Parts: sequence; C-alpha cells; structure tokens
Amino acid sequence: MLKGKNILLGVTGGIAVYKAADLVSKLRKQHANIDVIMTEGATKFVTPLTFQTMAENFVHTEMFGTVNHFDVEHISLAQKADAVLIAPATANTIGKIAGGICDNLLTTVVMATKAKVIFAPAMNTQMYNNSIVQENINKLKNLGYEFIKPGVGLLACGDYGEGKMAEPNDIVEYLINHFVEKDLLGKKIVVTAGPTIEPLDPVRYISNHSSGKMGYSIAKEAHARGADVVLISGPTVLDAPEGVEIVRVNTTEEMFNSVGEFFDTCDCLIKSAAPLDYKPENVSPIKIKKDDKENDELDIKFIRNPDIAAYYGNRKNKQIMVGFAAETNNIFEYASEKLKKKNFDFIVANDVTETGAGFQSDTNIVTIIDNNGNLEKYPIMSKKEVAKIILDRVSLLIKSKA
Repeated sequence: MLKGKNILLGVTGGIAVYKAADLVSKLRKQHANIDVIMTEGATKFVTPLTFQTMAENFVHTEMFGTVNHFDVEHISLAQKADAVLIAPATANTIGKIAGGICDNLLTTVVMATKAKVIFAPAMNTQMYNNSIVQENINKLKNLGYEFIKPGVGLLACGDYGEGKMAEPNDIVEYLINHFVEKDLLGKKIVVTAGPTIEPLDPVRYISNHSSGKMGYSIAKEAHARGADVVLISGPTVLDAPEGVEIVRVNTTEEMFNSVGEFFDTCDCLIKSAAPLDYKPENVSPIKIKKDDKENDELDIKFIRNPDIAAYYGNRKNKQIMVGFAAETNNIFEYASEKLKKKNFDFIVANDVTETGAGFQSDTNIVTIIDNNGNLEKYPIMSKKEVAKIILDRVSLLIKSKA
C-alpha cells in the first residue's frame, strides 16, 4: 500500500519509543522506504541499531556528525521525504517546532521540508492536557500540520487517561489514507450500515446477523478519499470511524427518517445496511410472560416496514444509489430484480452461505451488477478492498454526471 513512498520517521525521547520500532516493521511490510532520525533522548530508550536493523537504512542521530554522503544532510532528508512522521512526539519536540526552534537534526529537517508533517503525540495525561501543549498543538494544526489522536489508557507513569501513542496499526492506516487519491473531495456520501432491531416488549427484540463491517469499511474508505461522510448505523459493536459523522439508530423507521435528513444534499447513498422488512404490529408495554401450559404458543402479527431503498431510489435526482443484496439462493436473479425495482445505479450481491462472505466475516465475495445488466464477479477479498472497488465505481459515476 505504501510501495515507493519515502517516510521520514522522527523518534523522540519517550517510553513509547518501543512502539516506534514495531511501527517501522509494519511500515516496511507495506513496502515503504524508511529513514529514521532519533533525538538524543530517544537513544536513551532504544539504540539506533534497533531502528537501523528494522528500517534497513542508516539511522540519523547527530546534527553535526560524521559526513557519510557529500550532501547537506538535513536538506537531503527533507527533500526526499513524501511524509514526515514524528512518533512518539513529545511535548518538548512539539513545543520546539511550534516555536520555530531548530536545535537538533529532527527539528531542522521539519523546518526545511515541504512534505506533510504528522505527529503522533505520546506523554503523560497532565502534560497532554496542559494549556501550553494544547496551544502549541492548535497552532501547528492551524499551520497545516496533522496530529494522530493519542489513545486513552494506563500510562507508563501509572496514570490513567489520554496520552498513549496511537497504536502502530492505526498510524499505518493513517499514512495509507494520507496517500489515497482524494477523488471524492467535496462530495457528500451517506452510508447505511448494520442491522436494525424491532422491539417485541421492553426486554426482547428481533434483528439479524448483520455486523456493519461492510458499511463501516465503505465509510472509512470514503473519508480517506476526501468525502464528507455520514454513517447511519444500526446497533453494532464497531468503533465509529475517525472523521465520519455517525448517526445511531435502532429501528428501520428511524433509519428511514435519518436517510431522509441527508438525502437531498448528498451525492451518493450507499445502502449497505440490513434493515428489517417487518415489525410487530403491536409492541407489548410490559414483558411478555410464558404460560405454564404445556402447549403454550406465542402468536405475533408482523406488518411491513418502510422500504428505505425503494422509497429513495425512486425519488433520486442527481444522487448515485448503490444497493446490496445478501441472498442465499437465486443470487443474480434476485439481485437483478432488486436493482431495477429500487432504481439503483448498481448493486453488490453476495451469497451469505458461502464461507468468507457472511455477515460477521472480515472478508466478502461479491458480484456487482449495474443498471445496464453488466455483471462482474470478484474473488474473496477483505471488506476494505471491496469498499475500494465500490467507491471506484461511485467516483466514476459522479464524474460522469458532473
């Protein structure tokens, strides 16, 4: 994902340096080229040899060290970088850069580079929340520097709170997203995800097996590509994607109404949720109790829920609409029928009985059918990869309507 990208990693003096070594390993697995600058403080925690081994590159530590190449080191490093990542970023280094101080190789390179500079702060909670540190962070943000929000948890000092350096996997994902083409910049994408639930009484409800993973992957990818994303989510256990506006709903009617709030102003509606088609005609105000009779039965009458996709699909104007068809048989027949009935631009169909294509899976096996009858089958792949394919098509359709 990062093949051919030159990442300059600045490592500063904090206990989270051990995470930075793991970060280098993960970046190398994405085929990035890594140059490392360590401050003097960083070398007190981990030796330069560790990073040199992991990065497979010379590690730079001194402003006025031995000349290894006939060039001005801080300038050549600054010019080579496609992105500068400072992880961990201490309060000291953040403050120096905010104040324009260039008293070591890292701060000097930052002053000389035209590449995007990204900080992953790591420090004690009280330091992170200190008004001076926050003022420095806000100053740098206003100047176009970017920050990866630290995590919350037990810190090395024993305190509990905000200040843990973001996890290496999250930092790698942030970098990958940084280099993604912003082909949806300025576009508004609404994504529905997850199941809906319909109550039977104050204790029980009916639902389905949808996990929301597909919709959340689409929302993340759309945000990475520059879109203004609204994620309308039924109940899931997934974390809200960073940078995405999330609207949480329970019932199909709530999802229907929420889509209506954003539909007129959106460029694309992606209906990846699995809303329930039916709901109980009557919801008991008290818990339904079983009868002690041996042949006791419970009869519940169900009525139709609003059909979100059909309603908005037949009222669309400029909007692109993408549907999903999770089926167990007659996959292409049912998906094609749904495509026409609900006026989708294309539909993503899958057989949920296939291994690797079910609701709870991290992978999917899909076939995409467009409204011209064209059909394209895809092999098993991650839902993130499926999201990319879907949004590639959305991007092309939006451009064709511009």
